[in-house]
Amino acid sequence: MIRAFAQIRSLRPMVAGRALYSSAAAPATSQYPGAIGSPYTKDLAFVDGNAPLPTYRVMDRAGKILDEAQIPAELAGENLVSVYKQMVQLNMMDKILYDAQRQGRISFYMTNYGEEASHFGSAAALTLDDHIFSQYREAGVLMHRGFTLDDFMNQCYSNALDPGKGRQMPVHYGSRALNFQTISSPLATQLPQAAGAAYALKRAGKESVVMCYFGEGAASEGDFHAALNVASTTNCPVIFFCRNNGFAISTPSSEQYKGDGIGGRGPAYGIHTIRVDGNDIFAVFNATKEARRLALEKNRPVVIEAMTYRAGHHSTSDDSSAYRPREEVADWQTKDNPITRVRGYLESMNLWNDELEVEHQKETRAKIVDSFARAEKQPKPPIAELFTDVYDEPTPLLKAQQKEMLEMLAKYPNAYPVGNYATELPDNRHNAVDKKFI
Repeated sequence: MIRAFAQIRSLRPMVAGRALYSSAAAPATSQYPGAIGSPYTKDLAFVDGNAPLPTYRVMDRAGKILDEAQIPAELAGENLVSVYKQMVQLNMMDKILYDAQRQGRISFYMTNYGEEASHFGSAAALTLDDHIFSQYREAGVLMHRGFTLDDFMNQCYSNALDPGKGRQMPVHYGSRALNFQTISSPLATQLPQAAGAAYALKRAGKESVVMCYFGEGAASEGDFHAALNVASTTNCPVIFFCRNNGFAISTPSSEQYKGDGIGGRGPAYGIHTIRVDGNDIFAVFNATKEARRLALEKNRPVVIEAMTYRAGHHSTSDDSSAYRPREEVADWQTKDNPITRVRGYLESMNLWNDELEVEHQKETRAKIVDSFARAEKQPKPPIAELFTDVYDEPTPLLKAQQKEMLEMLAKYPNAYPVGNYATELPDNRHNAVDKKFI
């Protein structure tokens, strides 16, 4: 009892309920679990933001290189010529499929105008073992990974060769073989999925990362914050790649958020972050390559904000002239076109010229039109496929519905265009899954 009392007396005295600490013993920074290391201050001041993140670039709008040493070997010489050809191909495919929708030949389309460098620059820095979670304006990423013109056309036509069996809207691509997860329409759903997939890769000890693409509008969804928080606290090897193209359908970025863009949010979650010129293919490549290294070596998420401009309408259901002047779009296409930038650099290196451009455009258009024609002639998926992939084993109700439908088609054969549908799925479907019918 005496010892216990002595121990009590040895405690620091209390004055008005507060312990008296010596200045020497007082920590200079916060020890609270939620903000360890925060410096103490006597100043009553609210923080309203930090200095804006710089925008990393390697070449200017005219295609002039600012630092030759930063041109990556992976995009030098003929490698860049090959990527440039793909950029032109995507641009031309967009034009043809957009016009096809206007002619009523496909139901929907979304172009990628003005954002080609962010697609191909980032895709070139990844490997096929990396997993892609995309939004709906990253067709160039899929093209670079090996998705063929026929694959694009079959999906947009929802024909029998489409791996999705015609169940997705056009431009909602996916490929198991290319580790490209199927696109979904709702914004930001892929972000927490990407964080979870990266966590799974980490636990499995895989030497690959997850790349998750999204627009600045998607960053207003709750899933964005949940994904970054989960990825940060669980140390997931995932790259969150934001295409900040200035518009979320018709909402300009000035009305979408306050503060320093989307990149400014990364450090708040303890995530390595960089902002890049999204129309500079070299800057995008370098940033993505380094982000991949950080994600793998440190098992940490990374945020890349690629600043670009959506030069097309949001989709075939949109007319952007209702909320931005046509002159603004034309100005961006003229002064800061990512394809023109690359071409200017190639010409300065004597790797490209007008003659090669004319020849490539002619050949590319012929290939696209040929693929388009083949896809248009294909029948639709078998009607019986309406009932597959819902349950592992069809329920009695589902079987009854199928029976009722088939009886209806047999009774009124002239009322339904059954001749437009295949009787079974072709064997040459790209990345086909098990061909199974009810």
